[in-house]
Amino acid sequence: MLNVRKIAFIGGGNMAEAIMRGLLREDVGVGICVAEISPKRRDEIAAQFPRVRVVSDAAEAAEWGEVVILAIKPQQAEGALDLIHPVVTPDKLVISIMAGIPCAKIEANLASGCRVIRAMPNTPALIGAGATAVCQGRKASSSDLDLARQIFALVGIAVSVDEKLMDAVTGLSGSGPAYVFTFIEALSDAGVKNGLPRDVASQLAAQTVLGAARMVAETGEHPALLKEKVTSPGGTTIAALHALEVGSFRGIVMNAVEAACTKSKELAGK
Repeated sequence: MLNVRKIAFIGGGNMAEAIMRGLLREDVGVGICVAEISPKRRDEIAAQFPRVRVVSDAAEAAEWGEVVILAIKPQQAEGALDLIHPVVTPDKLVISIMAGIPCAKIEANLASGCRVIRAMPNTPALIGAGATAVCQGRKASSSDLDLARQIFALVGIAVSVDEKLMDAVTGLSGSGPAYVFTFIEALSDAGVKNGLPRDVASQLAAQTVLGAARMVAETGEHPALLKEKVTSPGGTTIAALHALEVGSFRGIVMNAVEAACTKSKELAGK
């Protein structure tokens, strides 16, 4: 059970939905309220989650909640913070999942002494397999950080980092699912090129990535060691790995993460 009774979401998009599903699936005993400006989306949320209170007014939701989760786009930050400023008091915990927006910027737009946690989840949270990093603002306590970790652990894993590392988290795990989807698509295309039916190629590609990821996560072994166990002398795998190295595969992946990290810094005005 979470040490909180009421959680309010400002914004009812996919990530808010994922967290709500986790809270409801685990039945942690909290009330949920969502503020969403789109009438169509409000209707969708109300239909999917009968136990969730759905409103159009961000201030109404923020005043109601003990924990207020900012689940909006970074470009909407200033307007949303203006709306909730009058009702967010230091006894409430604010958790932001807005990419690139530092705790200090959120704190500066709320009442003095407000407690802020910044989080970067990713889209696999929609199926309970997310990866989230959290960090604390100046006034947030270790208990606040623990509560945030508990909330995001309901939809995957949650780790704590220093805020200075959040841009790197955004580039790695925040944007990372898109890189993996592209890799799966490329594997499937390669299978089709070599004669496999599309449905078979896609199934094999997805399961291969899933299985390999589980081996890393569950064995605790370094990926390089697991790679060696697949790589026989003079075999097919080493030939393929050579082709990846010639194509600068690892360098391209590292450049992609760095590009996303740089964009995160730009959103924060760094």
